[in-house]
Amino acid sequence: MDDRTGTEDEGRQETDGARRREPVFNLPGVVIALVGLCVGVHLIRTLLLSQPADLLVLVHFAFLPLRYTGGYPLDIYALLSPFTYAFLHGSVAHLAVNMIWLAAFGSPLANRLGTGRFLLLWTATVLAAVLLHFALHPYDTAPLVGASGAVSGMMGAAARFAFRIDRSAGKPGFAGPVLPLALVFRSRIAVVFLLVWMVVNLIVGLGSGIGGTPRIAWEAHIGGFLVGFFGMPFFDRPRGRAPSGR
Repeated sequence: MDDRTGTEDEGRQETDGARRREPVFNLPGVVIALVGLCVGVHLIRTLLLSQPADLLVLVHFAFLPLRYTGGYPLDIYALLSPFTYAFLHGSVAHLAVNMIWLAAFGSPLANRLGTGRFLLLWTATVLAAVLLHFALHPYDTAPLVGASGAVSGMMGAAARFAFRIDRSAGKPGFAGPVLPLALVFRSRIAVVFLLVWMVVNLIVGLGSGIGGTPRIAWEAHIGGFLVGFFGMPFFDRPRGRAPSGR
């Protein structure tokens, strides 16, 4: 009896330990869907489409500032491309970096906000990224692609919690109230993150496009980041209310 009881206790402990470890690999459904959509679009473009067909996809669904300032007729793609550009990526490396950061910052945000509010934040940051890019480069002919603006917005939103994570519910999410700006700037980890993020974006952005390297739209990153950072209180769910969806 004693041996059997000990074995049962050890089994329960192993099961409980496995359950505690499971959320590390269990992304929210909305994050999985966004990652899957971005990856699926890239696979279709690279594996199934010819180069002329892929170019047509970029013309229609990437964000092209000249579309709005070059005297072209405004069609359905002029309305769609400020949102669809986020699902297109320039390379596997570009896609991988964005998806890793989306999983890292998007997961605790999605668990905090719920599916609906998270998608509203995604949409707002995606749009803010192209608006700032367009304001600074209204006659640019280069297509803007990638989810970097939305991911930057999630980083900005995360800073409003000083990166505090609550793991008690089994689904790690940002904890506590959205911090007032004064408290954010008193948090050492938040301040260091903000400084490093801004410096890295400026250095990488201003240094891109030199010597044949791909140009990085760092202004779009800042547009998304600002909306996530300053707009987080408007996207957060009311205190004490459980998030809807996964």
